Amino acid sequence: MYWHGADAQSTTPLTDIHRCQHLAWCSSQPPTMARGLPSTTSLARFCQKLNRLKTLESTRKTSLQLCLTTLDLTLLGVGATVGSGLYVLTGTVAKEMAGPAGLMSFVVAALASLMAALCYTEIAVHVPRAGSAYLFTYASMGELWAFFIAWNIILKQLHGGAAVARLCSGYLDAIFSHRIRSFTEAHVGIWQVPFLARYPDFLAAVLIILASIFVSRTHHLSSWLNPIFLAISLVVILFIIILGFLLADPHNWSPEEGGFAPFGFSGIMKGAATCFYAFVGFDIVAASSEEAWDPKRAMPMAIAISLGLVAGANILVSTVLTLLVPWHSLDPDWALADAFYKRGYSWTGFTVVMESVSAMNNVLISNLLALPRMVCVLAADGLFFQVFTRMHPRTQVPIVGVLVLGVLMAFLAVLQDQEALVQLHCISALLTYTFVAASVILLRFRKAPPSSSQDPVNPVDTQQASALEPGQLRPALRPYLGFLDGCRPGATVAWALSVLVASAITLGCVLVFGDSALHLPPWGYTLLLLLSSITFLLSLLVLGAHQQQCWQDTFQVPMVPLTPALSILLNIFLMLHLSYLTWLCFSIWLLMGLVVYFGYGIRHSRENQWEQSEVTAPHGSLEEMVSAVQPPRQAPAQEPGHMEQPASP
Repeated sequence: MYWHGADAQSTTPLTDIHRCQHLAWCSSQPPTMARGLPSTTSLARFCQKLNRLKTLESTRKTSLQLCLTTLDLTLLGVGATVGSGLYVLTGTVAKEMAGPAGLMSFVVAALASLMAALCYTEIAVHVPRAGSAYLFTYASMGELWAFFIAWNIILKQLHGGAAVARLCSGYLDAIFSHRIRSFTEAHVGIWQVPFLARYPDFLAAVLIILASIFVSRTHHLSSWLNPIFLAISLVVILFIIILGFLLADPHNWSPEEGGFAPFGFSGIMKGAATCFYAFVGFDIVAASSEEAWDPKRAMPMAIAISLGLVAGANILVSTVLTLLVPWHSLDPDWALADAFYKRGYSWTGFTVVMESVSAMNNVLISNLLALPRMVCVLAADGLFFQVFTRMHPRTQVPIVGVLVLGVLMAFLAVLQDQEALVQLHCISALLTYTFVAASVILLRFRKAPPSSSQDPVNPVDTQQASALEPGQLRPALRPYLGFLDGCRPGATVAWALSVLVASAITLGCVLVFGDSALHLPPWGYTLLLLLSSITFLLSLLVLGAHQQQCWQDTFQVPMVPLTPALSILLNIFLMLHLSYLTWLCFSIWLLMGLVVYFGYGIRHSRENQWEQSEVTAPHGSLEEMVSAVQPPRQAPAQEPGHMEQPASP
């Protein structure tokens, strides 16, 4: 795998003509506002900037080497995920959230991850580029929302890597009987501040800095080390599961030990919100789709296989852990190894410690590989500082991004608590996947822009597509829902999606906080529950009543809009189970992102520069502008079998 600079943004001839026509049309419209109200015009122009869409290239042009097969992508996904849940979450969820029912938390989290993975797969196939979720949102929702998604992905990767480093540090400290922790607490002190660690973890920071240097200088070595680490991890995990079931004691799930679900349904869902951390490696697979030989075939298989393997491993290991020892006696810092030590199998516990260190270092390296790539794509579009596009001259790695983000990740690992890191990682991932599901709905009901270049996802039938335009009401339903047919194509879909998200938030708040925080009476609880549920179902029906796009020979999310809508609902429901401190820190991070966007990104955006170049271009007729743009773009020969469609009058 090679990393090169982000591709220069290019547009197709028809895209340039369309922009010129749109500019001429806008300039020809009579002013609808009085001259005395310039502020309203400025506000409208400002809102247009926030919602401007990026034109995605249908041709697959990339400077990256196409070297990843289905097996490579599967190994990448499993390697980036398999250590997180097994060694970070199993003990924490069992001891503090759900008890033995933690395995049900992993099942719920796996279901939410499956629906999110289906949406992510359609994105990765449709847009085989690094930062595909960001680009997909840029093309469907607009620039501000795309920056919002990219900023969330950065938060997710930063806290995910820091959480893995802290747990790796804890396992290494356990080998030396926690002497590192005792020394730090004795000489630095103990912190009693919410969301901060009990003591600063300098060992975790050292691990991150070393991994950053390793990634920045030996990228080829890190790429072939991944399969080796993964093979060792899978063998050890299989051994843990087999030996754990042989040593299982069903009495540990008995009422005398607290029962199977001592924290009830709310504990299971709270654990599921945290367990989502264990399944977020598939987005790293999507981020590598640009280097795949055949993304249309490789991406769905790689994501499905990696998610299935990780879900099975997490559920089985969580089951084994609470059958080995009572859940209330676990040490969350190194629960799996501690369970074998308590059963007298110290050699197995030591093997688990060494394997966990190896697996978590592999996850850490995967995070450090994916994070600078996302920032590089964001900077290439002008929405972030251009210094992050600089590459190492020999390894072609975004060296500035690796080192700067590595230092920031190390700073977070020193200061923040393990649970805080995991929850911030989860909330950013869940919100990102919610936007991805909404983007799938929007683009599925939106007419694809025309293109003369080779398109890997062509519509099924041109004549049928022209007769049944996506976003229009289905002909069979027009006699019954004719009042919806008066809106322009896509407008009703956008409003229905907004209502669906709002009703999902209301429904989630009623289910989570109705009895506790809101203190609703029974009739009020039932009324809000019914109203929000009916509104959610009605908006879903309105979406399903409209025509969708269909593509040949490529993966599509099944049962749209039902699958993305359920993904949105479940993601919101899980997010509401996270702590208020998590939401507070997340809000602060979003405010920092808004400062970056409005202070830098909105002015340096490539889309903004293109608009300014159109406005400041020499005045002339539309035909002169088109003729100036069209010939150089049509110079290359077209691909065989793809004839340019004549422009409609």
